Amino acid sequence: MLAETRRRLIWLSIFTVAMAQLEATVVVYLRELFYPEGFEFPLKIIRGSIAWIEIGREVSTVVMLVAVAKLAAPRDAWRQFAAFLWAFGLWDILYYFWLWVMLDWPASLLTTDVLFLIPAPWIGPCLAPMTIAAIMMGSGLVLESLRDRGRRVRVTRLEWALTIGGALALIGIFVLEAPAVIEGEMPGPFPWIWFLLVLAVPTAAAASAWRRSEREGDA
Repeated sequence: MLAETRRRLIWLSIFTVAMAQLEATVVVYLRELFYPEGFEFPLKIIRGSIAWIEIGREVSTVVMLVAVAKLAAPRDAWRQFAAFLWAFGLWDILYYFWLWVMLDWPASLLTTDVLFLIPAPWIGPCLAPMTIAAIMMGSGLVLESLRDRGRRVRVTRLEWALTIGGALALIGIFVLEAPAVIEGEMPGPFPWIWFLLVLAVPTAAAASAWRRSEREGDA
């Protein structure tokens, strides 16, 4: 790995450690205010203006990650994408680390959480988004490695379609239990088999693009 790449990833990681701590701190305050008796299902979903503020916070989080990735590699779109994947994945994992440090929560990686709110509450065990996050970080490192060696990243339309389609299908899996949770009911068991099968689609597409980029030579 080139020295410049190492420096970029180190500074991205420093930013992400701090951002994850800040994000977790906000959640600590929210749980103290709205769930003083404990964050457990069936769950009282936050509604009204606070819910919209929370959605705004989530949008801002993604915008911040996009912006820092853009600044990390202003002249290389693939390195920007790699920086985003690395930062997003590390942020997601560290978010749960900081919650564990500050709240001793989650009790395990299989603890159910509300993961996101757009377009509806995402419900699932903490391990599920952390698995996706780890794959994102690995993909970011692969992209950085390709660019360090002067390789052109080659992705077909089919691979893009499989990646985007797989991502949308994963969102669909996460929001399956949203109606029940919104009504104050217990979520059903997480469909791990479907989750892993769907996750394999964009992962396989990314691996295919990586192999082609390795074979087809320099940029």
